[in-house]
Amino acid sequence: MTEAYDRDNVFAKILRGEIPNATVYEDDHVLAFSDINPQRPVHSLVIPKGAYRDLTDFAENASEAEIVAYVRALAKVARAGDVTETGYRVISNTGADGHQEVPHLHFHIIGGAPAGPMARRMDVDADG
Repeated sequence: MTEAYDRDNVFAKILRGEIPNATVYEDDHVLAFSDINPQRPVHSLVIPKGAYRDLTDFAENASEAEIVAYVRALAKVARAGDVTETGYRVISNTGADGHQEVPHLHFHIIGGAPAGPMARRMDVDADG
């Protein structure tokens, strides 16, 4: 059974205006704002305005207009952060193994300094 969307998650509260944010970009389908705990000089969170738990939920249930607006917003937010020439990282965590902390789809746009390695290598023993 698919888990229900948690309407009390922090991003849902931001979308309802219950929690303030430093908006970087907004359109009919997307809100992007500065991360309150930035990991690089540029660190924005990009969220759909619809109630989607993660990328799988979004890909399976969002409208074509929402999907197009979201993908285009990612590039607009990177451009707004002035990191398109120097480079940036786009990250989305999904589920427990992916270390998703907020159960609302969000992508991090991180740039303005070297991002470091993609992920830590996992040592696997011979048994798998």
